[in-house]
Amino acid sequence: MAATGGWLSPQQSFAKAQGIVDMIRADAAMASIKTYKLRGNVAILEGSGGNIAVLTGSDGKLLVDAGITATRPRIMEALSGLDSAPVKHLVNTHWHFDHADGNEWVNREGATIFAHENTRKNLMAAVRVEDWDFNFPAAPSSAIPTETFPDETTITLNQTKAILKHHPNAHTNGDITVTFAEANVLHAGDIYWNGIYPFIDYSTGGSIDGTIQAVEAILANTDGQTIIIPGHGHPISNGSELRDYREMLVSIRDRISKLKSQNRTLDEIIAANPTAPFDQKWGQFVITPAFFTKLVYEGLT
Repeated sequence: MAATGGWLSPQQSFAKAQGIVDMIRADAAMASIKTYKLRGNVAILEGSGGNIAVLTGSDGKLLVDAGITATRPRIMEALSGLDSAPVKHLVNTHWHFDHADGNEWVNREGATIFAHENTRKNLMAAVRVEDWDFNFPAAPSSAIPTETFPDETTITLNQTKAILKHHPNAHTNGDITVTFAEANVLHAGDIYWNGIYPFIDYSTGGSIDGTIQAVEAILANTDGQTIIIPGHGHPISNGSELRDYREMLVSIRDRISKLKSQNRTLDEIIAANPTAPFDQKWGQFVITPAFFTKLVYEGLT
């Protein structure tokens, strides 16, 4: 976008966003992995699709999300730099490829895979994501989560409780947050994109209102000391930045809802540029202002 000197047209924006799968896979194939050590025995690996959280200790590692398979050697190197324990558990925050593509190899390392029951269903089926113009085949059997839950569950290891909680119909229909209670660290998955407009997957039950409700639930259950890990964007965040994200989502939803209630077409609403006050901060990634406008529009009745 910087090279064009302005925003892409709606058609160009949609095409660019629909190429996100190939773009992210290509980036991952070349990406380095950066490690951030947080409190206690929690760390983050950045560079393989979504941000990966790691809980270390003598009971074995727990990963939150598995990234993209192309980065496996570099993920293994980063994991070995944390400690020598094997990977014993993997949690998928949701089913998307940039968070679950590595499921198969992580399972072969000996990890049991946990996820919400809808994530398991989505991975077991062929799924078309309309807004990416992409057809995903069913995942191989070794990549399918074997431990699922409907609402909330807890995994205890390395003297830490990892609390897994479902947030219905947010980014998808299977989103969960993972809270490391003792460290006061929460992984928000793709409910939260730090400093960039998020994708909402209507093909598998996502919604703008559900995303806002999930953000509000996270804010209600964290405090000023909580480290919040977003699914994308700079991997270390906090409640203040998450509140800014909520303000952006609510304001843009309300602006587009008002225009839609006036019976304006999608093209007319995009031309009105309802995201303008937020574009400089939030509109600098693959989900462009025009494309995010389309996503919000789709979710309003």
